[in-house]
Amino acid sequence: RCLLCGAPLPGKALLEFHNMPASAQDIPAEDELPFDRGMDLSLFVCESCGLCQFDCEPVSYYRDVIRAVGLSETMRGLRREDYRHMIEHYGLSGGSFIECGCGNGDFLYVLSEFPVKIYGTEANRENARLAADRLGSGISCMFPDSPDADIPGAPFDCFLSFNFLEHQPDPVSMLKAMRKNLREGGYGLLTVPSLEYILEEGNYYEFIRDHIANYDLDSLGYLCRLCGFEILEEGRIGIGDTLRMVLRKLPEEGLFKEENAESPGINLKNIYDRFEKVRENQKNIADKLKKHVEMLESNGRRLALWGAGHQGFTIASTTVLAEAAEYMIDSAGFKQGRYAPASHIPIVSPEYFLTHPVDEVMITAPGYVKEIKGTIEDLCKKEGVRIPDITDIRSMAG
Repeated sequence: RCLLCGAPLPGKALLEFHNMPASAQDIPAEDELPFDRGMDLSLFVCESCGLCQFDCEPVSYYRDVIRAVGLSETMRGLRREDYRHMIEHYGLSGGSFIECGCGNGDFLYVLSEFPVKIYGTEANRENARLAADRLGSGISCMFPDSPDADIPGAPFDCFLSFNFLEHQPDPVSMLKAMRKNLREGGYGLLTVPSLEYILEEGNYYEFIRDHIANYDLDSLGYLCRLCGFEILEEGRIGIGDTLRMVLRKLPEEGLFKEENAESPGINLKNIYDRFEKVRENQKNIADKLKKHVEMLESNGRRLALWGAGHQGFTIASTTVLAEAAEYMIDSAGFKQGRYAPASHIPIVSPEYFLTHPVDEVMITAPGYVKEIKGTIEDLCKKEGVRIPDITDIRSMAG
C-alpha cells in the first residue's frame, strides 16, 4: 500500500531496475563481498495521491542519518542560506530550532553560527553522542516515529529536516510528530530529493533503494497539508535536484479539513509518459558508457570514478563501469578501504589517486561536479602530478 495515503498500489510498475545496490550506506568490507548482492527494484506510482515509491522494505537504518556530504563547502553554503533566510524573513532570531535526523551534528554546527537555540533528534546512538559532544545537551537520541512523540525541549519555533523524509516508510507519523512539538504558528524547513529533476534529466541513477519515497512538489505538498501544515514557500534548490518547502503549523481547528488535505489531481497518462525519458536514458547511458570504455581500452587508458554516493553506486553496478573502473575515490574516511555495493569497485582516498594515477577521472556525484573538479586540479598542482582528463556522469547522460 501507499506509504503516504494507504491506497493499494497498482499492479503495473513504472520502472524495473536490475542489479541495483541493496543499500547506499551498508558499504561492504573485503570479507563481506561474498555476501553482497545487487537486487531488483520495482517503482510504482500511487494512483490516489501520486507518490512514486519502491514496493520493498526500507533499509534497516532508515531512522539513522549517515551524512558524508555534511563537510562539503557546497552544502555548508546552502545551509547558511537556509538558516539566514528563516531567521531574517520569519523573525526567528533567538528562537529554538530542532533538526529531525541530525546525524553527527554537521548541519547544526553550521546553525551554531546564528543567534538561536539548537536541538536535534538522532536515532543512531553514536551519531547522537558525537552531535552532543559538538553542540551540547540539546541532542536527543530518539526517532519521532509516533504522532504523539514528546521531544525534550519542546515546543520549538522551527523544525528542520534535510533529505531525511524520503527514507521513511511512515512519513505521516514523522511529520505529525514534528508538528506536535512546534509552538502554535511554528515553522518548518523541509528538503527532499526532487523527482522532477530525475524526470527532466532522465537520470535513472538518481534512484536508490534508500529513497523508498520519491516526492515531487505535488505529493510533498499533499503530505504536508495532510499533516497540518500551511505551505509558505516551495521550489527547487541546488542544481534543481532538491525540493525545498517552508511550512507553518496550522491551528487545531484548521487541521484535517478537506481543503487542507486535498489530494493533488492525478493524470496517470502524464505520469507514465514523464517516465519515458528515464527509460530511454537508462539504455542510452549504458550504450554511451560502453562505447566510451571501449575507446579508453583501445587506447590503453585507465579510468577511475570520483564520488562514492548513491549515484556512483547505481551507475557502477548497472553499467560497464563495474568492470572498467580501477577504483572509486571519495573524501569520506569511513568509506575508504571498502567496496562499492553490487559492483565491488574498491573505494580509495584522494591521496591514493595521487600515487596511483589514471588517465581519466569520471565524476559520479552530479551535484558536486564543479567542487570535485577543483579539488582534482588543486591536488594535482600541489603535488606536481599531471591533471587527468575529467569527465562527469551528467555529460554521459546528455
